[in-house]
Amino acid sequence: MTDLNPRWHPRIMWRWLMAPIDVPLLSLAALLMLAGLVMVGSAAPERLNSQLLNMMVALVVMRLVAQLPPQRLMHLAPPIYVIGIVLLIAVALFGDISKGARRWLDLQVTRVQPSEMMKIAVPLMLAWFFQKRETLPRLRDHAVAALFLLVPTALIARQPDLGTAILVFAAGFYVIFLAGLPWKVMAGLAITGAAAAPLAWNLLHDYQRARILTLLDPEKDPLGKGFHIIQSTIAIGAGGLLGKGWGQGTQAQLEFIPERHTDFIFAVLSEEFGLLGNLVLLVLYALLIGRGLMIAANAPTLFARLLAGAITMIFFTYAFVNMGMVSGILPVVGVPLPFISYGGTALVTLFLGIGILMSIHRNRMLVQK
Repeated sequence: MTDLNPRWHPRIMWRWLMAPIDVPLLSLAALLMLAGLVMVGSAAPERLNSQLLNMMVALVVMRLVAQLPPQRLMHLAPPIYVIGIVLLIAVALFGDISKGARRWLDLQVTRVQPSEMMKIAVPLMLAWFFQKRETLPRLRDHAVAALFLLVPTALIARQPDLGTAILVFAAGFYVIFLAGLPWKVMAGLAITGAAAAPLAWNLLHDYQRARILTLLDPEKDPLGKGFHIIQSTIAIGAGGLLGKGWGQGTQAQLEFIPERHTDFIFAVLSEEFGLLGNLVLLVLYALLIGRGLMIAANAPTLFARLLAGAITMIFFTYAFVNMGMVSGILPVVGVPLPFISYGGTALVTLFLGIGILMSIHRNRMLVQK
C-alpha cells in the first residue's frame, strides 16, 4: 500500500489551513457566531440549516482573504472601489425595486447588493489614499478623502438604505479620523452638521422622519410605527437578571417581536438570557474589538494600521447601532447584530473583515519597501 502524497498529509493540510489564522481572533468570532446559532435556533429554527450554510461560506471567505498579503489588498483597493461605485450607479439606474427601495442589481445569474461591498471597499480605498500621502496629510487631502467617502454614502442613502449608509460612512470616517483629522476640523464639522439639521430633516424620506419621531414618543402609535420599539423594550426588561431560558421568551415565541431573527435578535437574547447574557455578549465584543485594535497597533504600514483600525471600529458600530435601536435609544435603521443576526450577506462581510485583520497580523513583521 503506497503512502499518501506528502503534500496531502493530514498534518500538513492542517498546518496549511491554520497558517494565516489568528487563533484568538477566530476563537472570539466563533464564540459570537455560536451564540448567533443558538439564538437563531430559538427565534427561527426553520432557518437554522440556512444559517449554517451562511457560516460555512463566511469561513471560506475569511480563509481565502487571510491568505492575501496587505500589499496585494492595497493594490486591489482602487479597482474594487471603482467597481463598487459603478455598481451603485447601475443600481440607481436599473436596480430592482423591493418594498419601495432600489437596492439590488439583477445579474441574471444572481442578484447582488453592491452597497454591502462598500463597507470594505471604502476603508480600503481611503487607507490606500492616505498611504500614498504618508509623510504629512494636508487638509486638502482630507477633503479629497471626504469626497471618496460621501459619493458612495450618498448613492446608498438615495436607494434608500439608511442603515447601510451609516455603516459605510462610519467605516470611511474612522480611516479619515485615524489618519490625523484635526480636532478643530471635527468641531467645525459638528457645528456645521448641527446647523444643517433642519435642511437634513427635509431631505429625509417620510418613513425615516417617522422613525425619529417614534423614537421620541413610541406610545404615540403603539400598534403601528412604535410597535417595534415597545415590544423590544418589553422583552429586554422581561429578561431580568438571568432570563427566562432558551426558547422560553414569551415576546419572541408568541411573535410579538418583529424581525426577531434578524434586526431584533438582541431583544430575544435579552429576554431569554437576561442581563447576564447581555454582559457575556458585551465582553465578547470588547475582547474582539480589543484584539482588532492590537493588530492595528502592531501593523507594519500606515495602510495596514488605518484599514485594521477602521474594520475593528466598524464591528463596534454594528453592535452599538443595533443595541441602541433595539433598546430604544436610537432610531430603527435596519442594522443587524454582528455575528448574531441571521443573514448571509452581513455575515460574509464581517468575516471578510476578520480575514483582512488576520492577513495584517500574519504580515506584521514585514516592512514595506
